[in-house]
Amino acid sequence: MYQRLSNLLKSNSFFLFGPRGCGKTSLIKKQFKGLKTLWLDLLEEDLYRQYLIHPEELLQLDYSSYEWVVIDEVQRVPALLNHVHKMLESGVDIKFALTGSSSRKLKREGANLLAGRAFENHLHPLTYIELGEDFKLIDILNWGSLPKIFSLKGEPEKQAFLRTYVNTYIKNEIKEEQVVRKLEPFVKFLEVAAQMNGKILNYAKIGRDCGVDSKGVERYFEILTDTLLGFYLEPFHQSVRKRQSQKSKFYFFDLGVKRSLERTLNISISEQTYAFGDAFEHFFILECFRLNDYYLKDFRFSYLRTKDDFEIDLIIDRPGLKRLFIEIKSTTHLDQIEVNKYKRIKKDLGDVELWFVTREKLKRTLDGFKILPWKEALKNLFTDSESI
Repeated sequence: MYQRLSNLLKSNSFFLFGPRGCGKTSLIKKQFKGLKTLWLDLLEEDLYRQYLIHPEELLQLDYSSYEWVVIDEVQRVPALLNHVHKMLESGVDIKFALTGSSSRKLKREGANLLAGRAFENHLHPLTYIELGEDFKLIDILNWGSLPKIFSLKGEPEKQAFLRTYVNTYIKNEIKEEQVVRKLEPFVKFLEVAAQMNGKILNYAKIGRDCGVDSKGVERYFEILTDTLLGFYLEPFHQSVRKRQSQKSKFYFFDLGVKRSLERTLNISISEQTYAFGDAFEHFFILECFRLNDYYLKDFRFSYLRTKDDFEIDLIIDRPGLKRLFIEIKSTTHLDQIEVNKYKRIKKDLGDVELWFVTREKLKRTLDGFKILPWKEALKNLFTDSESI
């Protein structure tokens, strides 16, 4: 098992949120080894039905021989959190580890999030740091980094796993919980949304492609964010009001799941193709979002598209540091022509940093722009105390 970056402080009860299959249960089992732990797995149908009907029975259990109670997939029975809250307030000598697929989903359902009595942690698919020597960029771009992928040897097995993951998501999260009235338009939406990954969202156009109105498309994207299948990258603007009036981008949480949804698993991604460039940009942005969670940086991310369609892939607001503009290029050598395109925009941005993140081997400077290997960029963003 890989050493995960998520830091679970066992001095206090906590939530651990993350998409299914990213290793929440495995992480807790590893870190709780040797502790006296009661496990309640709400994916077990009998236990799920029991607590769905009688959540108060949680108060009736004998906890005298346990140090911890783990409630897996707690979002399936949100009412249990009211009773967890009662126990924590009563001063009982027991702590809770509560896993789930989304805090947003619980909030939308009015669930009790324990008013700060439980810390909040997040777990993602594996980062390049966690993978260590097992990391291979081309494999990540093709198959993503859900932990299960790395126990599978051949391409047919990886394809089968990713297809099953998507089908299980549709069955468990959408169909069984009756999140949408009609399943067929939502399934079509998933394919279109995957094809639109990393592009500026046009709800009306997506709606025409999948047969629903723009409000329905907006609701579908909210379902994806609620179940942690993806996240928005907001447009940059100094004014919060103007930022809210512009259109966001949407990124799926895992490259392999995205490819499964768009039905391209049979088409291998190879270097020097448009698909490779898109996937590399997606990969780097995913790493930034994941490492921001793990290293508690409190960075805020956005993108820039000007009126004349000039675009910068990623903007990072860093507390106490200059705003950072990043252009992500999959090239192994950035040439002068590419740099020249950004000279004018740099003058308009003011006192900021602008990096080119590439697959070059060594960092260098060209016309005042920093050109960084992607690992070097992530290292300086998240694991060094100061920027370059």
